[in-house]
Amino acid sequence: MNLESELIPRENFKRQWFRTSDFFDRPETKLPIFFIESSNASFSNNYIGKRYVAGDFTEAKKQVLAIASHTYRVVVIDIALAVATLERFTSSIKEKTNTIIIYNSRKLTKNEAKFLKAFELVDEVVDIESEDLDLVVKNAIEGKNTSNRKRLYYNSKELRVHGKMKARDFSFFLKKVFDMSVGAVLILLLLPLLILISIAIRLDSKGPIFYSSLRAGRGYKIFKFYKFRTMIKDADKKISELAHLNQYDLTKDGPLFFKLNDDPRVTRVGKFLRNSSLDELPQLFNILLGDMSLVGNRPLPLYEAATLTTNDFVERFSAPAGMTGFWQIKKRGKAEMSVKERVDLDIVYARRASPIFDLYIMANTPAALFQKSQV
Repeated sequence: MNLESELIPRENFKRQWFRTSDFFDRPETKLPIFFIESSNASFSNNYIGKRYVAGDFTEAKKQVLAIASHTYRVVVIDIALAVATLERFTSSIKEKTNTIIIYNSRKLTKNEAKFLKAFELVDEVVDIESEDLDLVVKNAIEGKNTSNRKRLYYNSKELRVHGKMKARDFSFFLKKVFDMSVGAVLILLLLPLLILISIAIRLDSKGPIFYSSLRAGRGYKIFKFYKFRTMIKDADKKISELAHLNQYDLTKDGPLFFKLNDDPRVTRVGKFLRNSSLDELPQLFNILLGDMSLVGNRPLPLYEAATLTTNDFVERFSAPAGMTGFWQIKKRGKAEMSVKERVDLDIVYARRASPIFDLYIMANTPAALFQKSQV
């Protein structure tokens, strides 16, 4: 029997659930629970049924999808955080099932717990050994069923707070078609240059040609972001060692951003690529993948994006991620720009985004390619 045919469609599930609103008062109804690595948790055994234990995400996914259930499943994660693996797991599970995902807070640092809550990659972050999981599950399910808000996978706060994204979806679709068409043409035209840059990076220093990292774009969507590598190998691991040199920390101005003047991690070729913005060219592949646009707000590293999830900043993420944008052309030629100025200009773009405004930004980008300070 096809498992998916046994599942209640998402649009019908809420109505089905409200017709059985006495679910939590029915002791014969139990939810299957799946543990990733550990099953040492606290229960009152009112709602939790059969337990399954998996050693990793792959095994857990097979177990979850093998169970035919019209109600919720519960997954408890009790391993160290790996964001990319977690994102793939939650995405694949929630596409086909109604699942409550709980992360054991004992396996997370404070910043990791804050990140998971900010991006809502899981439903709950709790200490599974001290919290009653029955109560946690009940509250999570009731919270889902009483919500009338349309939710993106990452529960975009722009959509929930302002409700503007849906009305602009068609214009963003047209923008994406334009971006992908232009991006494909540019890749073909610039292919010889891309090859020359790749050779120069290889000859200059050890390490891969491309640098990739997880970034947050429109609606807090997380994707893999590509650039030419401009730093020494494993440069990200040295951030904590250089944190005291962070120019934004010196001013304590707004949310956390990380930037160093005369960054010692930058290679010789990398310095030229940064000053000419040629390191950005691989983002044309992000455009072809549909993750970015030619014009938009810069996609932020996750540790930066996690600090911009309050109502004061969330509007920034209603615009797509872009190779160039409003604050970039305003920055060029200026000595410094504060975090507040950057975010304010991003919000201005999100509010004014239009084909004409995009053309204005693109027209001003070529003159700003060569710069004295990296943005």
